[in-house]
Amino acid sequence: MNNKLNLSGIGMTSQRTRERLLGRLMDQGITSMEVLDVMRSTPRHIFLDEALSHRAYEDVALPIGHNQTISQPYVVARMTEAIVKSGSVSRVLEIGTGCGYQTAIIARLADRVFTVERIKPLLERARKNLRTLGLRNIEFKHDDGSLGWEQRGPFDAIITTAAPQRVPEELLQQLNDGGRLVIPVGGDESQELRLIQRHGDEFEERVLEMVRFVPLLFGQVQH
Repeated sequence: MNNKLNLSGIGMTSQRTRERLLGRLMDQGITSMEVLDVMRSTPRHIFLDEALSHRAYEDVALPIGHNQTISQPYVVARMTEAIVKSGSVSRVLEIGTGCGYQTAIIARLADRVFTVERIKPLLERARKNLRTLGLRNIEFKHDDGSLGWEQRGPFDAIITTAAPQRVPEELLQQLNDGGRLVIPVGGDESQELRLIQRHGDEFEERVLEMVRFVPLLFGQVQH
């Protein structure tokens, strides 16, 4: 696809439309200039099929196939800001690679990103997208994300881009002391975006806002 190679974008994917998106993110309360700069310079259109690329800089979630979506830019910025502002991002685990957009944002702010995706074709697509951007600090795994990635832990931060009914204990145990988990929790009707910080064996939790994510499913999908 041509849009895969055109990182700067044309027309509705141009720099001007990105600046308008940045204005909306700031209006909604995103204050980290570090996060805003990365959102501005990351070409969201390359993560979408060509037919949808003209909508890349709208502040909406969009389909990427396999009943999955690319997250709304505001939610990506909110989740990223929550971990960047609250401590080290040397080692970050992402649950739910999807097409790789959130991965790209985090990888430009963290030293190392470890990302897990249960749907193999999506993982391969994300790997290709992130290679296009020249990001080399990412390690990929095709697996059940609810289990985390114990062999690569512990982590300074974990971001989950799908919603379980309850917080998986495995993810909490893979946090460093002081580590943060940003995770949507709930069912189809109502989900809370939570920020959970580990202090020894205690976990401090607060609700950031209400959100809508695809559910966190178990197992692996090969095709």
